[in-house]
Amino acid sequence: QVQLVESGGGLVQAGGSLRLSCAASGSMFRINVMGWYRQTPGRQRELVATITTAGRGNYGDSVKGRFTISRDNAKNTVYLQMNMLGPEDTAVYYCHVDGVYYSGTVWRPLDAWGQGTLVTVSS
Repeated sequence: QVQLVESGGGLVQAGGSLRLSCAASGSMFRINVMGWYRQTPGRQRELVATITTAGRGNYGDSVKGRFTISRDNAKNTVYLQMNMLGPEDTAVYYCHVDGVYYSGTVWRPLDAWGQGTLVTVSS
């Protein structure tokens, strides 16, 4: 299987910036799309941004123009640069990847989530 380790969350003032990272590790896997989602209490998890292997990004409407997603395929790592943060961006941010992994006998679909990292933006 694949493990995802996130880092970079924390407390920031409104207008500030943060950069999240998520590194995937394991044995024999191939990642297709990497992305970030976020969730606040009582609300559904929502899309922040995704990025394909080729580097094509897709953003949720609320973060367009402020957040930038990127990835390093050699390191199996995805980044989220968050600028012009506001209190509405306060949430737990989750890394997600899909692709395939080798189970030992066959290749199986990969659909993995990180443990989440808290981003708090103070006004």
